Amino acid sequence: MSSISLSLLLLLSVASAVYCTPLPTITQQEQDLAVDYLKKFYNLTEETGPTVRRGLNPLTRKLREMQKFLGLKITGNLDADTLAMMKKPRCGVPDDQVGSYTLFGNKWQKNALTYRIENYTPDMPKAEVDDSIEKALGVWAKVTPLRFTRLHSGTADIMISFGSGDHGDFYPFDGPDGTLAHAFAPSTGIGGDAHFDDDENFTYRSTSGYVLFMVAAHEFGHSLGLSHSNDPGALMYPTYTYSNPNTFVLPQDDVNGIQSLYGPNPDKDPNPGPPPPTTPDSCDSSLVLDAVANLRGEMLFFKDSFFWRSYPQSNRPQQSLISSFWPDGPASVDAAYESLNADRLYLFKDRQVWAFSAYELQPGYPMSISSIGLPKTVKKIDAAMYDVRTRKTLFFVGDQYYSYDEINKRMDQGYPKYVDEKFSGLTSKVTAAFQNRGFTYIYSGPYMFEYSLQSGHLFRMLGNDYFLRCTNY
Repeated sequence: MSSISLSLLLLLSVASAVYCTPLPTITQQEQDLAVDYLKKFYNLTEETGPTVRRGLNPLTRKLREMQKFLGLKITGNLDADTLAMMKKPRCGVPDDQVGSYTLFGNKWQKNALTYRIENYTPDMPKAEVDDSIEKALGVWAKVTPLRFTRLHSGTADIMISFGSGDHGDFYPFDGPDGTLAHAFAPSTGIGGDAHFDDDENFTYRSTSGYVLFMVAAHEFGHSLGLSHSNDPGALMYPTYTYSNPNTFVLPQDDVNGIQSLYGPNPDKDPNPGPPPPTTPDSCDSSLVLDAVANLRGEMLFFKDSFFWRSYPQSNRPQQSLISSFWPDGPASVDAAYESLNADRLYLFKDRQVWAFSAYELQPGYPMSISSIGLPKTVKKIDAAMYDVRTRKTLFFVGDQYYSYDEINKRMDQGYPKYVDEKFSGLTSKVTAAFQNRGFTYIYSGPYMFEYSLQSGHLFRMLGNDYFLRCTNY
């Protein structure tokens, strides 16, 4: 099947879309990008035969595989979110559509490994490159018996190099952005080696480029025998996400993966630090959400450094890291709400508030929460909720709440008031709040209470899975 035929199938799959977000105008360049992406990372082949005649064209099938693995809405169509994911910078190793951590099937048959940095990127001083590589290997050494020794000449187990375009391994790089790096599973020859695209802007700590430590730590996971994970919080998730190298802790999914190959670290760490972070599970009946908000017709559910996006007409929410969509925002949030009056999404963390137009940070933010009229004694907001009818926002702080006038940009007089004065029977702490179809939903721990905001009448108590559906099906 020719590339023209593949593009035609792509257009047919787009034209058949139902129950999805409004389709973008697909350019020829984007069609080519999609075909190339699926060939490179999901083994799209130019097949013909009965599967195509039955309507199961290879593009639709591979789009569905990609969407399932990366946590997108499964449509089999090239919708806006799928295109956006294809445009994200990522690792050049193909995705293995198995589940959470997966293995290449290869491992080193020894725990003492060597590495050598063959050349350097001009983006960073050599000392910063050395430090980034050493710390990236240390991420894996911390939780396993593996120990790494640097060589300055000869052949090491893990040869590290920077190159651009066709750099000698039959897997050419694609220029700025796109594929950032790739690495090879443990074996003889090129096995274990890691290559970094020198057309990228690698940095030591800055968010203005790609932090070499983060890219290298991911690639060394491949060098040690791990494939990609579909856990969006895992280091081995395919796409690049910024994390502060000074505070980075290897997530539990990656720990489980690498220890399944090499076992745990037999040496007791005198400074163990925080435990490995785990990815919140929407199927956890005891889950306590940090915040819930609307955003242009979607529902957003925040927990720790993650959030779920719930689409209309879909029971499968998409889970992502907050930093993937709002890199200029807080890593986690205390409260969030969408102001329809200002067409802004506000995220709160401790004493600060961030304002976004969709995913773009607005000038002047973050600001202090006292700038909107809250007393300086308020150290954090527990929940926030925008009322569509009155265009006022309620801020919940402890057992009290404040009312903010979105039109006049000021706090209403006579506040704070006690929460149970407005919401009958609600005596426990408010943890999240939002409105949907005229009803007000107040979260307290793992439960949600459905109210009429005007009367304060309680209609029913629900589990927090009423809107945030379990994704294990």
